[in-house]
Amino acid sequence: MAADPLKQTFEIAAPVVPADVDELGHVNNTVYLRWVQEVATAHWQAVASAESQADIVWVVVRHEIDYKVPALPGDEVLLRTWVGKATRVTFERHTQILHALRGQLLAQARTLWCPISTATGKPHRVSPEVRAQFST
Repeated sequence: MAADPLKQTFEIAAPVVPADVDELGHVNNTVYLRWVQEVATAHWQAVASAESQADIVWVVVRHEIDYKVPALPGDEVLLRTWVGKATRVTFERHTQILHALRGQLLAQARTLWCPISTATGKPHRVSPEVRAQFST
């Protein structure tokens, strides 16, 4: 896992495993969605304090994914994410899924996430410290 403090990007690698491949011989669209969620979660866990992680959970409000080139059996992908615009109750997160060796863009996603208080189960205003750690 790597975070870039200048761009506030975060990356992890993921292999394409046999269960990811559908009857068309390439990675199923639902796997890309799983990867988007996995890299977002890994970013949160790597950067947010234990206190923030105990106070806030994130739920998806909207996913948009553009598929460019299919990932294939045996590929390794690089999952890159960063947070864009933040409002009172949503954070925009961008994700790129790249072929790890070629650097080719396979898919890109834009997701809106809402922070939820673990105490109340309701949308939670994010502290200035958390905003500073994640937002652009």
